[in-house]
Amino acid sequence: MGVFLFIMMGGQRKEKKRRAKLLAALRKGNKVQTVGGILGTVVDLRDTEVVLKVDENSNTRIKFGRSAVQSIVSESQEVS
Repeated sequence: MGVFLFIMMGGQRKEKKRRAKLLAALRKGNKVQTVGGILGTVVDLRDTEVVLKVDENSNTRIKFGRSAVQSIVSESQEVS
């Protein structure tokens, strides 16, 4: 039972480190996807907030909590 708990907690620690590394690597201009599935470009970073530009034509910007960012999307991953 103890080994099972150790393995489970090890996975959680790895995920927490990966997520912290991702959030620390955010920069203006990164294309990101939020946990809600919204794709956008980072235009402003604050300690706890991220402002994403979600529409180029109308210049729509949405403010999110920094923890809402799920992943940084590379050009090859984007859906056309």
